Amino acid sequence: MSERIGWDRRLSVTADGKGLVGHAGAVLLHKLAERVGLTQTLGGLWPDGQSATWRDRAPVLISLAAAIVCGARSMLEAERLQAHQAALFGTAPSDSTTHRTLAGLDEPMLARIAKTRARVRRRVWQLLHLRPGGFPWLTVAGKRLRGWIVIDIDATVITAASDKSGAAVTFKKTYGFHPLACWCANTQESLAMLLRPGNAGSNTVADHLRVLREALTQIPNSCQAKILVRVDGAGATHDLLVHLEGLNTARRTVRYLVGWMITELDEQAIARLPATAWTDSLRQDGDLQPGYHVAELTGLNQRTGWPDGMRLLVRRVRPSARHRKNLTAFETRTGWKYSITATNIGRMWGIAGSHHPQWLDALARAHAVVEDRVRADKAMGLRNLPSKDWTVNSGWMLAANLGHDLDCWLRLLTLHDQPGLERAEPDTMRYRLYHLPARLAAHARRRHLRIEHTWPWAAAFVLAWHRLTDLPALA
Repeated sequence: MSERIGWDRRLSVTADGKGLVGHAGAVLLHKLAERVGLTQTLGGLWPDGQSATWRDRAPVLISLAAAIVCGARSMLEAERLQAHQAALFGTAPSDSTTHRTLAGLDEPMLARIAKTRARVRRRVWQLLHLRPGGFPWLTVAGKRLRGWIVIDIDATVITAASDKSGAAVTFKKTYGFHPLACWCANTQESLAMLLRPGNAGSNTVADHLRVLREALTQIPNSCQAKILVRVDGAGATHDLLVHLEGLNTARRTVRYLVGWMITELDEQAIARLPATAWTDSLRQDGDLQPGYHVAELTGLNQRTGWPDGMRLLVRRVRPSARHRKNLTAFETRTGWKYSITATNIGRMWGIAGSHHPQWLDALARAHAVVEDRVRADKAMGLRNLPSKDWTVNSGWMLAANLGHDLDCWLRLLTLHDQPGLERAEPDTMRYRLYHLPARLAAHARRRHLRIEHTWPWAAAFVLAWHRLTDLPALA
């Protein structure tokens, strides 16, 4: 056989490197947690240890959150990653220590942690208001929702491959869990998440009220003047809409957009709409979307018992092949597929044209971004829950949510002007920053983490580090 002359000629591979750090992006997450006060405030929730072998619980939780962001899918994987980075962060907690930490997160402790997260979030949002460009207000169909905090609510399914506490058959005929969550569309943060059994209902009012209440407590008081809540059809319940109306006060305006289950009464009202009532819908960039139509349905079906001022908007599209088998007789006869949105928006002050059905329809359809948040959560620790114990899985979900927030804050506070990074998906962040290798060197009593200068995002990594160190110190 002739001698090989390819790229691997005279190449040997050994495992004897020293001072090398993989997943160097974890330093950004740990630094961020310290600079915004998350590590310190969480540390005050647990009593000091009584022995030399005691591990402070707050660093264990933060380390787990950072490991999840970097790709750890279990406590064992988190331990191995942290052990590899011991030269940076100190002795790594074992998987059993992590397990004990999560097992100790009962309901009272989770409530205290939620209050701590709210305080830290208030500081982060203050920093967001001070950054160039200010707070990330949403823009929908060419209109900027300045001053409005948008909350998206949705449920998802987490499958389980084995028997676990709370796992059950889901509405999708899979086996696992059915958590319900709230995200802030402005910042992409995970505000609240409720772990539920797999057979939990999609439109359980008590669960919606609880997760919404927990999400609202995460929003700083200074940003609660104008709140918009978006939910899919699972939110079209009388009690939830009445509750949302009851949240309105002299100092707070709460508006909602929820999906609506079409009934025969609604179809009769749609049939009475004149042809002139239909107008072309809008794309998210504000341009017309020919072939998709919107109309006002309010008042035509004379529903009683629902909140005063509720509007119904109907949208029609030509059904696709996958929708044709689920069409009603009315839809088959008319050749259109219909969907209805319920809202209490008469006008959003400061937004011209916000009362038009076209724009409100575009605002409701923008709720689809919640699927991106679900996908991001599953990419960061929630594709599978690692334990058979319900409490441990609840703690793991909390750690994943903390990691989700750290990832959002890092992008918003330090990478907001870096193309392709401010709204990057978890896999993109891992490829470009979190999984970056580096060499840890020491000189003149200082440690230096050296990033390969030829990596396209090496400058962004260094910029993020410098911006973190320059954040205002805690008062």
